[in-house]
Amino acid sequence: MALTATVSTFEIALNDVDRHVYESLVLRVARHPSETEAYLWTRVLAYCLEYTEGIAFSRGGLSDPDEPAVLVRDLTGTITAWIEVGAPDAARLHKASKAAPRVALYTHKDPRILLRGYEGARIHRAEELDIFAIDRDLLAELEPRVDKRVRCALSVTDGTLYLDFDGTVLSGTVERVTLAS
Repeated sequence: MALTATVSTFEIALNDVDRHVYESLVLRVARHPSETEAYLWTRVLAYCLEYTEGIAFSRGGLSDPDEPAVLVRDLTGTITAWIEVGAPDAARLHKASKAAPRVALYTHKDPRILLRGYEGARIHRAEELDIFAIDRDLLAELEPRVDKRVRCALSVTDGTLYLDFDGTVLSGTVERVTLAS
């Protein structure tokens, strides 16, 4: 018998001072059985950090390899941002850079190892690729907080994330890393 996805609802008060984005989000997120808590949190945080009109979780990643984990479409349905999560291979990033004008990658992995894997690989517009490493210590603190319903406030200031769970505040950074030229 195949395992089914678990659905969690994230209620997030988003206060992104860096981008002047202030929203109350209610996200229903399906978690594939093979998906780790760190990957799930990275996906949710990527959604919040990229939040804009037209953003959506896709069927992509684990269940549909032709789509990213998160994408942004304009009113015509054209993909304007392709947002990967995890550690996709160089071929996937190459394809993404040809499919969308903006590509971002949010990873829960060690960024040095990730970048080493892309050395010498052909990635279209590699210099324009936005790569962000979520603080792994923060993700470790967030992992046990995955539940059917998660409520928190997320504040973003100067690249630091502050997640407030009813008075318990967890914090960590989002580090922007670049591919070596």
